[in-house]
Amino acid sequence: MQISTLMSYAQGYVGATKEIMEMEKAGLDVVWVPEAYSFDAPSAMGYLAAKTERVTIASGILPIYSRTPTLLAMTAAGIDALSEGRCMLGLGASGPQVIEGFHGVPYDAPATRIREIIEICRKVWRRDEKLVHDGRKYQIPLPEGEGTGLGKPLKIINHPYRDEIPIALATLGDKSVELTAELADAWLPAFYMAEGADAVWGDALRRGNAKRDPGRPPLDIYAGGSVAIGDGLEGYRDMARPGIALYVGGMGAREKNFYNQVFRKYGYETEAETIQDLYLAGRKSEAEAAIPESYLEATSLVGPEGFVAERLQVLKEQGVTSLNVSFLGTTTPERVANCDKLKNLIARHL
Repeated sequence: MQISTLMSYAQGYVGATKEIMEMEKAGLDVVWVPEAYSFDAPSAMGYLAAKTERVTIASGILPIYSRTPTLLAMTAAGIDALSEGRCMLGLGASGPQVIEGFHGVPYDAPATRIREIIEICRKVWRRDEKLVHDGRKYQIPLPEGEGTGLGKPLKIINHPYRDEIPIALATLGDKSVELTAELADAWLPAFYMAEGADAVWGDALRRGNAKRDPGRPPLDIYAGGSVAIGDGLEGYRDMARPGIALYVGGMGAREKNFYNQVFRKYGYETEAETIQDLYLAGRKSEAEAAIPESYLEATSLVGPEGFVAERLQVLKEQGVTSLNVSFLGTTTPERVANCDKLKNLIARHL
């Protein structure tokens, strides 16, 4: 079972890269590089490619609306070449507040766009013919009557390091999760709770898997939670409260908060409404306090080795194939030590 983690915004990319370099030595396998509406992820991914030796460098995630499909393919191919085959292209729809509010483009048809983008990227990387795509959302080259009329089919100049780069999708809704199971190489669900995952996403995953190309490896599912391994550390679970409150309470408009909808599907309908009301009213501390203890326990790997080993087994039984975790601690050595402990625990128990 591989271990992945999200690169931190807080330290700046140079400081965060230094920590990832130490985690790589401790056994980290994959680093997800965020973007949201911060610095662009590919710049940091290129820096990581130069500074690391083994870890997979994944965008976590690039929004599908802010770049053309061919630019996404070119960017992944460039980072894959720099890292000598260690890139994973993580894609997602983001949300209307970021896409329309920051990028200034309409937020529409995410599932259709993702399907076409995957097809275009894989055509670009294979480089076996000039790129032509006639889709509902993307036409390459531009059709007659649009633009100057001078566009012609092209293929990427460089030969990609690999003719297929893994694609991970961060999806939550039924249609997009079904699409993920059909086409993607990896799935990055948010706030995954093993005990409720099948009720929320099981049908969509099964529908998608039924349409999956049998020649493609099984979908790699990344989930896990926060990590702090040792006796008497249960209080560390509270460190996850601000992030959960932000997403469940304040990420997106009230009617378009996909994370809040997932929280409700887990059975926390009243709590989801309370968290959102408090957060949007500016009462963030109260919103954090309203997150149920049962959810924090079920979505963390925080506690004694025995507890963490049990949670790892539950995740495995629910279909999780790779861990996506945040290492808790107030210093880099403490967080790196938790990475090392987790790697050793996996080796002994899974």
